[in-house]
Amino acid sequence: MKIKRIEAYQVDLPYAGGVYRLSGGRTYESFDATFVRIVTDSGLDGWGESTPFGSTYIAAHARGVRAGLEELAPAVLGMDPRQVDRINDAMDMALMGHHHAKTPIDVACWDVFGKAAGMPVCDLLGGRIPGKVAMISSIGSDTPDAMRANVARHREMGFMGHSVKIGAEEAEGGPMIDAERIRACLADRRPGEWFLADANNGMTPEHALRLLSLLPEGLDFVLEAPCPTWRETLSLRQRCRVPILLDELVQSEEDIIHAIDRDACDGVGLKISKQGGLTRTRRQREIARAAGLVASVQDTTGSDIAFAAILHMAQSTPRHMLRQALDTRSMVSVTTAAFDAPLQDGGAEAPDAPGLGVTPDMDVMGDPIAVWEA
Repeated sequence: MKIKRIEAYQVDLPYAGGVYRLSGGRTYESFDATFVRIVTDSGLDGWGESTPFGSTYIAAHARGVRAGLEELAPAVLGMDPRQVDRINDAMDMALMGHHHAKTPIDVACWDVFGKAAGMPVCDLLGGRIPGKVAMISSIGSDTPDAMRANVARHREMGFMGHSVKIGAEEAEGGPMIDAERIRACLADRRPGEWFLADANNGMTPEHALRLLSLLPEGLDFVLEAPCPTWRETLSLRQRCRVPILLDELVQSEEDIIHAIDRDACDGVGLKISKQGGLTRTRRQREIARAAGLVASVQDTTGSDIAFAAILHMAQSTPRHMLRQALDTRSMVSVTTAAFDAPLQDGGAEAPDAPGLGVTPDMDVMGDPIAVWEA
């Protein structure tokens, strides 16, 4: 089996909640998504998606995905898409870094691989673990009362995990408003719920320590991505009394090994496009597992095809280390594909269909913006 054609598509994905707010005054109203379709000489095809979280989350942006594809697509034409490690080797030879550009090709290859084997992707990633995967809500920065109400709405939908955005600038209230946000969101905490207070690398150690000093003892939450650099993170780690989960700083196998070596965290946030696709996410998951780290499985954002990749990875992740997954579908107002994985009681389960189990909506996709052929 060989790749004979690669197609790229572009779709705008408006944020379902109007305006999404992160630390440092970052706001997002829409996300620019790139989709890749791989067509093989056997007639099988596969789909992948890469939707960066704007251009200020990590060193990634939507036009960079499409520029990267110009370098990557010719390098994998004629290769067997089932040989996912060799596909990644070829992409690394053609372009250094740029994980977000490699992701849609890698995920599309896994989709083909699953269809060729007659198996869902989660079985190829280590094997399905039966049962629903718990989903985490994403609670954007707002007033403490509004965020508490948002948590309550998601709790009523069955969510048992909540990612609460913090990292207010001093003019907004700084550590004091962040402490109020955390207290408000945890005020009605139920047994079994898991909370992340996520700064998205938007705090200094000084900010984080002031925040922690304002909180009462006994609040059960994890501090995610507090600081933008390794030095600041390690400085805070020495004085932090709550668990730390790293996200933006961890983008490769080497990053996870470095975090383990320095005892920088207690868990990692694995985002499919940030890590470089399913192949690299699987590698990094196993390194984290060997070190006793927990992990959440997410993506920067995205639509149905991005969620399919998330769910298959999470479905095959040992439950003792899995701390929720993210349903990116709930973040955007456009449906790009049929995917039989309904959200019920705060969880979802990957379908038994071969591959990812997605059927793209070609009316939404439109015509390809670029095509490469062998």
